[in-house]
Amino acid sequence: MKEEKDTSADEIGRLALRMKSARDNPAPSPLAGISTFGMIGWSIAVPTVGGAFLGHWLDRIAPQEFSWTIALILGGVVLGGLISWTWIEKEGRADD
Repeated sequence: MKEEKDTSADEIGRLALRMKSARDNPAPSPLAGISTFGMIGWSIAVPTVGGAFLGHWLDRIAPQEFSWTIALILGGVVLGGLISWTWIEKEGRADD
């Protein structure tokens, strides 16, 4: 014969509390990390590529002694870094 598992009221209460705690405080999802990585990547890539295109156009239209392309690529990287920084700060405050 099979012995049935004795589930007392204390054990049921303890399991219910664990389930409620898991529901109220879910563990961070691995997909959340991937989406953060993607957001940061796009935040840096879009201004950088935009700066490259604008710089290439300015090099043809208004040539200077310096390269507009290089200057605006660097500007795009800086702008993308600032956007990423502020986004990470905002997400960090939202998690708290």
